[in-house]
Amino acid sequence: MTYRLHINGQVHAVDVPGEMPLLWVLRESLGLVGTKFGCGMALCGACTVHVDGQPQRSCRLPVASVGDAQVTTIEHIGHTEIGARLQKAWLDTDVMQCGYCQAGQIMSAAAMLAATPKPSRDDIHAAMSGNICRCACYNRIETAIRIAAGLEPAGEPQQERDHVA
Repeated sequence: MTYRLHINGQVHAVDVPGEMPLLWVLRESLGLVGTKFGCGMALCGACTVHVDGQPQRSCRLPVASVGDAQVTTIEHIGHTEIGARLQKAWLDTDVMQCGYCQAGQIMSAAAMLAATPKPSRDDIHAAMSGNICRCACYNRIETAIRIAAGLEPAGEPQQERDHVA
């Protein structure tokens, strides 16, 4: 069946089975490979995209259920003010090690900051709890989010940031 999807501000027509997960439509049909496959069970967060501004796990989201919703992927999040701040903070903080989970991490963080512009540490931990980082970059992820939210200055030496509780 043909579906008209609103992705990153553009309309795309795709002819795929309705039960096909959005993740595979993005990656295989549209060539948007920034969204990653992790666990396939919506547990790790690597496949996180925004659907009408809300973080959703695309690995378990059937394309037929997307309807007219606006989908935003990591390829477009940097075009938003929050996304651009997060991506800059991510780079300035050297968050990434392997980098595999980082698209999903940034997508979850962007949705959280859109809803809670000045989050507490508890807010950050709650919003990010569904995103797994196998390299355990959690302290740097939290620091980058706090920098993007304007809660912490950028440019602090890395060894000091790694001790954030």
